[in-house]
Amino acid sequence: MLAHRSIQSSLSLRDKIFSLDYILILSVLILGIISMFAMYSTDGGEFNYHTKSHILRFSVFFLMFMVLSLFQIRIWHQSAFLIYVVFFLLLLAVKYFGLTSSGSQRWLNLYFMNLQPSELMKIGLILFLAKYYHRVPHHDVNKLKYLFLPIVALVSPVLLVITQPDLGTSILIAAGGTAVAWLAGVRVKFFAYAIILFVSLMPIAISFLKPYQKSRILTFLNPDRDPLGAGYQIIQSKIAIGSGGLFGKGYLNGSQSYLDFLPEKHTDFIFTLFSEEHGFIGSVLLLFLYAIIIYRTAKIGASARSFFGKLFCYGFASSIFIYVTVNMSMVLGLLPIVGSPLPIMSYGGSSMLATMIGFSVVMSTKIYQKQIIA
Repeated sequence: MLAHRSIQSSLSLRDKIFSLDYILILSVLILGIISMFAMYSTDGGEFNYHTKSHILRFSVFFLMFMVLSLFQIRIWHQSAFLIYVVFFLLLLAVKYFGLTSSGSQRWLNLYFMNLQPSELMKIGLILFLAKYYHRVPHHDVNKLKYLFLPIVALVSPVLLVITQPDLGTSILIAAGGTAVAWLAGVRVKFFAYAIILFVSLMPIAISFLKPYQKSRILTFLNPDRDPLGAGYQIIQSKIAIGSGGLFGKGYLNGSQSYLDFLPEKHTDFIFTLFSEEHGFIGSVLLLFLYAIIIYRTAKIGASARSFFGKLFCYGFASSIFIYVTVNMSMVLGLLPIVGSPLPIMSYGGSSMLATMIGFSVVMSTKIYQKQIIA
């Protein structure tokens, strides 16, 4: 055991480079390049603000991803609780010092960028739970005294995000944390209890929803109730996706997008623009690229000797699957509009930063897959 730890801790830079998962790296890079072309299309085929900013962010964060990947997985394990606390404090700071836009208080002004801590918390929670369950004996996972801290760690940021208000991100944070807990061995009955409690509190929760949140739910149930108002965005999204047909209208030829029928096409509705231009075939290929990324992430987890690395990779892969599923279901009208970005594709520095940090931990797990963490 000590031999494995010392060998893995003394890997040369050459050994680390040869240990990288180049299929995962190439897949992330291809997805980033696709997102740049998509962002260029949202700017009307011109190098405007969104395109320039997106290219710069992806370039910087991709380089950060490669550098942080060289960190030992043991360092990520040792720092997991601290990272969670820092992200939680940033989330708490939003409540008192955050910027307000469109009625929501979600961002911190760092001068060089507006940071959305709720996006970082998606990764912070996975790190926290991966370390926590690494330390808890498997046969004790379902004891009540070992359930308390994970519940507090999950519920606390979720409640803070709800008050911003950002119902969509709070649901995604909870979903990611729940996935990690289930993968760690928490019994299904506890999730059933949580669902029963959630349903019983639903009438109270609805009373706290903002008018626009209630409108989104009603619009999801019947988009035609207000086709020029609350239902406009989802109706235009479905028209754009349907008009793409099998092969799409061609790059820079999306009429719904270029004639500005589709709002927010550079953020949560980037898949709509992509689908209109590249059709069903292009959409399937994009899904296939995400499937490769999810598969390679889970595969790295399967080969890891440390339970921390294994659990983080599985949890992160599950989270990417959830984010992609929610976003695409949302733009297809299968789920209410909840403000869920498509990983790497959507415009947004905080979301991309969080995603790249996640990939850094995954790649660190790959390089140090034989390292045993006490």
